Amino acid sequence: MRAFVLPAFDQAPEIRELPVPETGEGEVRVRVHAASVNGFDLAVANGYLNGAMEHRFPVVLGRDFAGVVDAVGHGVDGYAVGDRVFGVITGSHLGDGTFAEYLTVPTTVGLARIPESVSFEDAAALGLAGAAAVDSVDAAAIEPGMVVLVAGATGGVGTLAVQLATIAGAQVIATAHTDQERAHVTGIGATGTVDFTGDIPEQVHAVHPDGVDVVLHFAGDPAPLAAAVKPGGAFVSTIAQSAEQAGSPHAAFTSVFATPTTDTLQRLADHHAQQRIHVTIQHNYRLEDLAEAFAHFTAGTLGKLIITID
Repeated sequence: MRAFVLPAFDQAPEIRELPVPETGEGEVRVRVHAASVNGFDLAVANGYLNGAMEHRFPVVLGRDFAGVVDAVGHGVDGYAVGDRVFGVITGSHLGDGTFAEYLTVPTTVGLARIPESVSFEDAAALGLAGAAAVDSVDAAAIEPGMVVLVAGATGGVGTLAVQLATIAGAQVIATAHTDQERAHVTGIGATGTVDFTGDIPEQVHAVHPDGVDVVLHFAGDPAPLAAAVKPGGAFVSTIAQSAEQAGSPHAAFTSVFATPTTDTLQRLADHHAQQRIHVTIQHNYRLEDLAEAFAHFTAGTLGKLIITID
């Protein structure tokens, strides 16, 4: 099978031919039709996780996937050949990935069914970013009428978080800089925007003198955002690891590490199928063009970059 791999720490990622994986106990094999690019993939490709996680070379890159079950391992209940599925590769080591024609995945975590009305491309965009968005909104305990600032609102996580916070009844302020970005975030539910190249707390206080109830932090330096949160508010971050790092000691701080449980993934899929949320796909790339997709991601995106695997 074709796969986009990191051969070693001192080598650039490349396309290689690898054996098709065999299913183990409790696993299904998926013929991948689509995947998506996340910041985690670039971190692995650039060797940033050297020493942080075990690498079993060649490391197949990619976390998100969508496709069709084509083999079922021993002990699997609830899935059959032909099922449309999506999810996220998890695990304590790096080796298996989703930028490949086939992958094996346990059925206990990181796997869910795709509703018939949802495309492979949209499903591939929901996994890791969606889990981070769901976990962040849940951690913030958002209630109707709250004012929520979403920093990093134009990225994959932020785009979904804006929509989920709106569904929860919040008034959402989203970071945006260009006219295109402002149109994007207001089109998915934000009621206002702040320019992330300027003084964000100053812009927030001009409209909400007491500050916001919640900050959802997905991009940029967290420290400047601290002054935007009212005392006793919530500061939720997928980047900062502590209240001190976030510079927000007066707010209830939560660090989120996305957990793509089956329940979380199914919530996202059902929201999408019922048109409560949608994903923004900025561009589709082929497996052979992943290096170009990585360069695009580094330069900044408006939504998700999808990898189509024929």
